[in-house]
Amino acid sequence: MSAATLAAMTQTPTGAAGGAGNAGSAERGVIVRTFRQRFSSTPLGARLARHLALHQLERWGIPHGAQVSERTAAVVAELAANAATHGRVPGRDFELVLTLTDRTLRIDVSDTRTDRRPPDPAALTVPAPLAEDHRGLVLVAALATRWQVRPRPQAPGKTVSAELDLTERLDP
Repeated sequence: MSAATLAAMTQTPTGAAGGAGNAGSAERGVIVRTFRQRFSSTPLGARLARHLALHQLERWGIPHGAQVSERTAAVVAELAANAATHGRVPGRDFELVLTLTDRTLRIDVSDTRTDRRPPDPAALTVPAPLAEDHRGLVLVAALATRWQVRPRPQAPGKTVSAELDLTERLDP
């Protein structure tokens, strides 16, 4: 599917889902589709978030196996696992929001934990080669075009946003 095809599916005007900072490209494009779902803050919830994200991309015409689909799977898996592990507050869910514009796919994962904020992109450090943890956001930084951490809008917690530019062909 080309960017022109995506632009032809426009349903929502620009500005409804923009964000401050680096990962606010919804302000630079026309919002085409949005998917929003809450998941339990468990490993099962994180796995389900990844599966449903890929299913939603497929419904939007982004085929399984396309590079953007594969990158989305890895980014959602990392951010959802972080939310379920490090952002977990007993009895609270985490939320996944996918926003597809004519130019980008934005992935927002929000949790309700306010005291454990991940580092901002500029402060991110690469772990030692034999380290067993602290690799998730390094992977997100490598796969996403842009990413950021910001306060959760209208609720306690934080949101980690990652954007993937849709400049590549979407064919597998």
